[in-house]
Amino acid sequence: MEKQRLDKIIASTGRWSRREVKELARRGLVMVDGLAIRGVEEKFDPAVSEITVNGETLCYRRYTWLMLNKPAGYLSATEDGRGKTVLDLLPQELRRLELFPVGRLDKDTEGLLLLTNDGVLAHNLLSPKRHVDKVYYARTAGRLTEEDCRAFAQGLLLNDGLACRPAGLELLSVGEESEVLVTLREGKFHQVKRMLAARGAPVLYLERVQMGNLPLDRALPRGSFRFLTEEEIAELRSLV
Repeated sequence: MEKQRLDKIIASTGRWSRREVKELARRGLVMVDGLAIRGVEEKFDPAVSEITVNGETLCYRRYTWLMLNKPAGYLSATEDGRGKTVLDLLPQELRRLELFPVGRLDKDTEGLLLLTNDGVLAHNLLSPKRHVDKVYYARTAGRLTEEDCRAFAQGLLLNDGLACRPAGLELLSVGEESEVLVTLREGKFHQVKRMLAARGAPVLYLERVQMGNLPLDRALPRGSFRFLTEEEIAELRSLV
């Protein structure tokens, strides 16, 4: 890994701003390989050097990846004057890292949402050319049938002109209300809702439960987040 300015390395954790790092260094609380460093403009390789701040060893991440169990009522955006965004669910130190949602979930849609500052991998995961599946659980009004499954598999042309690529529709239960899993390899505006409505089954509830081979962590309470493991990040990279 290439050398970087010390203040940039420490600030990348989100726990301190660069101004705070400078003050910590002035007080002799920033050490590299056992030596106090007061010049935060000095460059080091975080993969080689041991960096401690106030006696605590720094855990450096070049990029940050979070899994958020998104609740309804939050916008999948970094900022929006119309209401709360998913970044409002994060502590201040993580908001400093310029994280953004990987794709979008509607305001009333819940479930798996990834947040990162790794623009290249995020772009690749969302590219239709990469064929990364996104799986949604939906509860709908109306009875869906195997005929609807075949229509999804063939690809739908909606009345508004939207041409949807072939998608998966799995029936979990049917009746006056139906429960289904929908698998997409694209993510157009309100696509799941529009496709199901076109088959006479308007969505009552929608939750994203999986992206690629990464399922929603069911131990994660709604509105909470956790860091992805190195193994999970490697799995995402393997998809693209």
